[in-house]
Amino acid sequence: MVDWHLELIFAKTSFMEAKQSSGKYWALCFFWLAIMITLLVVYREFFWLALPGTVTYFAKAINIM
Repeated sequence: MVDWHLELIFAKTSFMEAKQSSGKYWALCFFWLAIMITLLVVYREFFWLALPGTVTYFAKAINIM
């Protein structure tokens, strides 16, 4: 009885860990990178506002998060 439940739990976790496409995250990472570079050139004091978007989508693209 216990073995059956463990097999069911492991089957669900392996199904939920399916490989997702990271193309969308790479596109968003480069989009935020372009915004960050633009802000760095035009408004130096505000470039850090684009850092969270750039770092977050980079981490998602390389599957850290």
